[in-house]
Amino acid sequence: MVGDGSSATRAPERRRARARVGAVRGSRGLKARAAVAVVFFINGAVLASWIPHIPALKTDHGLDDGRLGLVLLSMAVGSVLALPMAGWLIGRLGSRRMTAIAASMFCLALPLPVVSPNVPLAALALLILGAGNAMLDVSMNAQAALVEARYRRPLMSSFHALWSVGGVVGAALASAAMAAGVGARWHVLAVTVASLAIVAIAHRELLPTAPSSGPREPVFVLPPPSVLSLGILTFCGLLAEGAVGDWSGVYLRDVLGAPPSVSAIAFAAFSLAMAVGRFAGDPLAARLGPARLLRLSGVTAVVGVGGALLIGTPLAAIIGFGLVGLGIANVIPVLFSACGRVRGTRPEMALAAVATTGYFGFLTGPPLIGLTAELTSLPVGLGVVGLACAVIAARASTLTRSPRARTRDVAALDTGRV
Repeated sequence: MVGDGSSATRAPERRRARARVGAVRGSRGLKARAAVAVVFFINGAVLASWIPHIPALKTDHGLDDGRLGLVLLSMAVGSVLALPMAGWLIGRLGSRRMTAIAASMFCLALPLPVVSPNVPLAALALLILGAGNAMLDVSMNAQAALVEARYRRPLMSSFHALWSVGGVVGAALASAAMAAGVGARWHVLAVTVASLAIVAIAHRELLPTAPSSGPREPVFVLPPPSVLSLGILTFCGLLAEGAVGDWSGVYLRDVLGAPPSVSAIAFAAFSLAMAVGRFAGDPLAARLGPARLLRLSGVTAVVGVGGALLIGTPLAAIIGFGLVGLGIANVIPVLFSACGRVRGTRPEMALAAVATTGYFGFLTGPPLIGLTAELTSLPVGLGVVGLACAVIAARASTLTRSPRARTRDVAALDTGRV
């Protein structure tokens, strides 16, 4: 009798929970999903709108390669400094408000390095741009984790795929503006105005979240072991991504003797395969589960690196680096999605800790490859990429699915304002 009464008591609760989930999956859920997708797209487009103007920055300020590298490093420094604060700010303000604030900051910072009259101001502008990008990265991924939890199926890879599409569109528009003779300042100002308007519209449809009402937490905290394990895998994934981006063309040109036109295809194949992999990532995650998908991703990337380095022909290298892009395409989406299921840690804090660790991988990967190549050879240096991907495959089992954690996330939504 007690068991029957307990079941009868829980039945209405389950029906109400299903009703709430169904409501979120309806028009409100579709609008929230579209809004998050738009923010990811804008992030990629704005970032890609800045990158084509880097050569002009070098020319305008008379920088050599070494000094340009130091100036560009300030953007990475801004990102690393802002990431630990991002989770804390999201906890105090809510991910919806922080997404709007960070996106606005990022868009407004876009013209600053282009219009800076001297090198110190250009470095400061890039630091601000990097900080805005990092805070937006955590905020929009926190929103994406909420939307994914409410749909109760993988969606993170599709959001990251739209970031890649935004990068392609932003770079294409920048190229078209240059070809049409539009000045750099007018181009970035136009992108800023258009992006701010789109963000303002998308912000209205983001999922509302209640700021933390508990005791104030410290900004810098040591992540728990479960978050640290995700951070290590993220470190490996972004190390591989940054290294292939910087060194694949050099490997084809200097080691395999390919002409520049062929060398450039390696990164194009890597980027295209990554975009394709991310569009396919959500169905694969739903079918295989995150741990198996992560293991398959790592193995695919290892095979790609091995083929590129061991066969030693330009065609094999292009195909191999394409397989690396296909393999690591879903590493970051899967790991960021897992941050929303960590027990005992708010998703935004887990995301900030994991993203901070990953950024260090992105920053240290290319120099590590260069140092190893200087001491040995570039193929040996690129072997570090294979090692990092092997770690991902070997440690994929650390991911676990936690339905109760998903329920906790659903309860964290300020449903009174949906």
